Amino acid sequence: MPPLRTGNASGFYGDRFDAMREMLTGGELDVLTGDYLAELTMLILGRDRLKDPGAGYARTFLRQLEECLGLAHERGVRIVANAGGLNPAGLADAVRQLADRLGIPVRVAHVEGDDLTASHPGSLAAHAYLGGFGIAACLREGADVVVTGRVTDAALVTGPAAAHFGWGPGDHDRLAGAVVAGHVLECGAQATGGNYAFFHEAAKSGGDPRRGRRPGFPLAELHEDGSCVITKYPGTGGFVDVGTVTAQLLYETAGARYAGPDVTARLDTVRLTQDGPDRVRIDGVRGEAPPPTLKVGVNRLGGFRNEVTFVLTGLDIEAKAALVREQLTDALAKSPPADVRWDLVRTDRPDAPTEETASALLRLVVRDKDQESVGRALSGAAVELALASYPGFHVLAPPGKGSPYGVFEDVYVPHGGVDHVAVLHDGRRITVPPPHDTGVLDEVPEPPLPQPLSHGPTARAPLGLVAGARSGDKGGNANVGVWVRSDDAWRWLAYELTADRFRQLIPESRPLKVTRHVLPHLRALNFVVEGILGDGVAAQHRFDPQAKALGEWLRSRHLDIPEVLL
Repeated sequence: MPPLRTGNASGFYGDRFDAMREMLTGGELDVLTGDYLAELTMLILGRDRLKDPGAGYARTFLRQLEECLGLAHERGVRIVANAGGLNPAGLADAVRQLADRLGIPVRVAHVEGDDLTASHPGSLAAHAYLGGFGIAACLREGADVVVTGRVTDAALVTGPAAAHFGWGPGDHDRLAGAVVAGHVLECGAQATGGNYAFFHEAAKSGGDPRRGRRPGFPLAELHEDGSCVITKYPGTGGFVDVGTVTAQLLYETAGARYAGPDVTARLDTVRLTQDGPDRVRIDGVRGEAPPPTLKVGVNRLGGFRNEVTFVLTGLDIEAKAALVREQLTDALAKSPPADVRWDLVRTDRPDAPTEETASALLRLVVRDKDQESVGRALSGAAVELALASYPGFHVLAPPGKGSPYGVFEDVYVPHGGVDHVAVLHDGRRITVPPPHDTGVLDEVPEPPLPQPLSHGPTARAPLGLVAGARSGDKGGNANVGVWVRSDDAWRWLAYELTADRFRQLIPESRPLKVTRHVLPHLRALNFVVEGILGDGVAAQHRFDPQAKALGEWLRSRHLDIPEVLL
């Protein structure tokens, strides 16, 4: 059976608008997927729905279809996207209306059952992460366009693969291979050189400096046995190699078991092979029964936040920071916000040639259930200091009224606790049964480490000269995947970068639980830092609320590295 060529045209709500057209016109394709949802997106869509009950889906998707639905129909490409967000039925109706207006005869279906908001009082949006068999049911019944609400990102690939190859719930290894392919595709250009630790190598690949400026979107050639090749269209930017695929495999994952509603994929079995220019083969993936519960992402409004950044220039930076902190603390004493956080960022340099490089930034962030406590009270107190504080007083921007922030948490429900339904183009409803076999997620014993690298001279240097990294968020936790590209480097990294050494290099993590997972086939370590992001990205707990650059910070830290690796 020929492979199923599945492409991606969106990694988030707001991704490159032209990507759908690029993927439909760039080459041969069977299925085009789009991932529009994230934890923060669900909160945004929930707030949209408060203003308009008919909203709650990604409107960009409709605008893309207006340009591209005819192209997809002409080329026989099926479109599968989770752009339905909180209102997949509403989006499906809107797509039908669009198709009728354009005169394009397409069959539109949707998947529902993920919305559990009613059973979580006080939540703005509570949605279970569904698997791919609802998508598969829609496609098997002839749908040309399938829109969903909250499904796992990988379900956008496992669903079409199950429909095409006739896989059932018990085909764990095949499903696991599709999950891995889906995880690589889900973030679009991150698989083709975007956000890549060794991004400067893009110019060297093929000798064209433009390759790194506008990476193309990825596609997977999926085979019936669950293996695949990750590639991209010839002539598009970026590049695909074992490193870019490894980086994406480590993104927002944790240990050896990558659990989902359809299957648990064993990341410690993944094998990557360069299969030619811009082609990486993934095979060997083993799968296990999924866990007995489904993850539910619950978004709530946590209160209101506000911030102001004071610019401190020249001499006596620490004393200036102390003065304004004391002044504001006194001014807010009558009704202090529930949560107050100060951060002094020393961007200043001695004897600086410009005023900007002579300045440090003092950032104040406040949170409270009461908007008044973080709004007018803070604004008034900060503005009144304009002529009565440290020399050179000014701020980057005056504080506003205070804006709402969200809180995200994971809860779990049994598979039977959701009504997973495929709603077809003709109105028929197909119930998707829960999996018959499930398995508890036990810890995987740590695999044996390689022989350590023999001792030799070392040099103090940044970790990033040897290792790549990619980091991301899962609720309040962050993960940092670190990998190397040679066996000798792996023999060093596996012993050097322990959980304790990670804590030394990342001081924020010292009071937190840090778990190290070892993935020898990928020459990789994956660290999970629990609680570093507080209540999740919507709470804006830290400077980098999604931990996107946590891995790059780690790469910049200095270690004693064997000279043979440098």
